[in-house]
Amino acid sequence: MRDQRVKKIAISGLLIAIGLLIPMFSPVKLVLEPASFTLASHVAIFIAIFISPAVAVSVAAGTAIGFLLGGFPIIIVFRAATHIIFALLGSLYIYKRKDSLSGVNLRIFSLCVALIHAFCEFVVVSFFYFEGNISPAHFEQGFAMSVLLLVGLGTVIHSMIDFEIAHLVLLPLKKTEFIK
Repeated sequence: MRDQRVKKIAISGLLIAIGLLIPMFSPVKLVLEPASFTLASHVAIFIAIFISPAVAVSVAAGTAIGFLLGGFPIIIVFRAATHIIFALLGSLYIYKRKDSLSGVNLRIFSLCVALIHAFCEFVVVSFFYFEGNISPAHFEQGFAMSVLLLVGLGTVIHSMIDFEIAHLVLLPLKKTEFIK
C-alpha cells in the first residue's frame, strides 16, 4: 500500500514536470489571444486522469501553480487552474466505470471532458473580457469570435486532440507495471 502511494507521488511529480515543460518548449504553438493552443499541453493531465483522482488533481494543480510561478499572464494561470475541474470529474468517472471506456465510449468521454474543459475556460475568459482585462483587439473581434469561437470551440478541439495523444501514450504504458 505504501509503495503504491509513493509510486503515485512519483508519477504525479513526473507528470507535473512534463505538463510544465511542454507549454514552455513546444514548437507547435498557436496564439490567437485570448486563446492559445499548444499541441500536447494537456497530455500529462489526461494521463493523470487515468491513474487516479488524486493524481489528476495533483497534476492539474501542480501545472497551474507552475504557470503562476513561471510568471505567465494571470488569465493563463486561471485557465490552467480550471483544469482541476475537468481532471477531477473525468478521473472520478473513470474510477467508477473503468471497464466501460473503449472505442466509441472513449471518444464520447473525450468529448464530454472537452466540453467541461471548454466551459470552464470560457467562464474565465468571459470574466476577463467583461472586466476589460484583455487586449483591445479582442473587443474589436467581438465576444462571439474571440471568446465563444476561439476559446470555446477551440478548446473543445484542442482538448480532444490532446486526449487522443494521451491515449496513444497510455496504450504501451498500460502493458507495463508503470500504470495499472
